[in-house]
Amino acid sequence: MIGMSSSGYAQDEFNNAFKGIPPKHPKEEKAIPPKEISPKVTPPDIVKKKDSLPFDPKKLFDNQYLYKKPANAEGIFYRQNQFLGSFKTQSMTAKIRYRDAAYLDGDKVKVYVNDKVVVPEVVLDGDFKGFEIKLEKGINRLDIEALNEGFASPNTAQFEVYDDKGVAVMNDQWNVGTGYKASIIIIKE
Repeated sequence: MIGMSSSGYAQDEFNNAFKGIPPKHPKEEKAIPPKEISPKVTPPDIVKKKDSLPFDPKKLFDNQYLYKKPANAEGIFYRQNQFLGSFKTQSMTAKIRYRDAAYLDGDKVKVYVNDKVVVPEVVLDGDFKGFEIKLEKGINRLDIEALNEGFASPNTAQFEVYDDKGVAVMNDQWNVGTGYKASIIIIKE
């Protein structure tokens, strides 16, 4: 009997009187900052430049006959062509330099200038290699085709373009799959 009566007093969970623990600090009300009214900004009108091109260089890149179509592999973004951009110059020549931008894994590229093969095959190293081209008046298209992906996919490369004064006018990297190209448009004024 004594054992049963002591177990009844030991169980507090049957007691319905709940007392919460009071907070250490009373509730503080947070100050709400006043709303700021920003001035109304009117965007400027777009003015067409006099020296703007009569064509879109990106449309040259979209030519379906010159470039391999992208592979629709889910989650693989390097199996497509890349447009690295365009720029204008008054230079007579341009120097193109390239190297492997990631692991030295045997990446190979072929370089075209205006649809003519300039470098049939080169293995990309950690050091820059390159060549100089004479720019024709108007559009000069530089295409770099990935011949392989080395030991670690994709083919990774860094490209630099310098004008005839030695000023870097472009520096970019690519990640493309075998058979795909990266293109640069150089417009000689």
